[in-house]
Amino acid sequence: MNKQNLGKAGEDLAAAFLENKHFRIVERNYRAGRLELDLIAWSPEGILVFVEVKTRSSNNFGGPIDAVTDAKQHKMAKAAAHYMHRIDYEWIIRFDILAVHLLPGKTPEITHVEDAFFPIVR
Repeated sequence: MNKQNLGKAGEDLAAAFLENKHFRIVERNYRAGRLELDLIAWSPEGILVFVEVKTRSSNNFGGPIDAVTDAKQHKMAKAAAHYMHRIDYEWIIRFDILAVHLLPGKTPEITHVEDAFFPIVR
C-alpha cells in the first residue's frame, strides 16, 4: 500500500472510530492555504476537537505519536485558528492525536490521545 493510500485508510478508520465514540465529524482534510487538519469534530461534550491522524504500517520509524512535532503542532494551531475564525467560534477547543497501526496480517489498532498537546502560537 503506498503512503497516500495508507494515510487515507488510516483517516477512514480514525473517523469511524470517533463516530463510534459519538463524535460528530464536521471536516476532513480541512485546508487553510498550505496548512491542513486531518479531522475536525465535535466531541460528545460539545468541545471542538482538531485531530491529527498518524498511520503506520510498521514500527521501523518510531511511533505515530512521536511524529507530531512542535512544528506540526504550530501548523495545526494556525489552521485551527483559521477554522475558528471562519465559523466565528471562540470557546473551548482540544487537540487530539489518533495513532493508527495497520500492521500486515494484524487487526488495525487505534490509540486515541485526547488533549495531546496545547500549542503555543508564535
